[in-house]
Amino acid sequence: MRCPKCASQEDRVVDSRASREGATIRRRRECTACTHRFTTYEEIERDQLMVLKRDGRREEFSKEKLHAGLRKACQKRPISPKPIEDLVEKIVDAVTTRFEREVPAEFIGKMVMDGLLAIDDVAYVRFASVYRRFQEATDFVQEVQKLEAKE
Repeated sequence: MRCPKCASQEDRVVDSRASREGATIRRRRECTACTHRFTTYEEIERDQLMVLKRDGRREEFSKEKLHAGLRKACQKRPISPKPIEDLVEKIVDAVTTRFEREVPAEFIGKMVMDGLLAIDDVAYVRFASVYRRFQEATDFVQEVQKLEAKE
């Protein structure tokens, strides 16, 4: 592992522990050249999973893209990063457990919408507007009315 401060490749592991319910290992490292401490995460490399899009295209599943979409939906909302990260992990675990090669985009979209609904109504409507391809303001109004009816 290359030190982020001096770029030396010599380090020692100071501490290791399971993280994210055993899905990753967190390691604290210390560079032997400059004594800078830094953290690395190790996780299982899985076979590449493809997302089957609505139009029939296939795209590589990306945890980073999922995380970016959730952050965008939650932007400027009073939401800490932890629930977003937890939702990403929950979705990734569900997808990789249930599907081996291909996952329908609808499965991911449904999980994201259910998760956002539990976190924040505004983030939910933001995501729904893109996912369900709202065309008019009435689409937003109908979605908000559904939310109000559930409360």
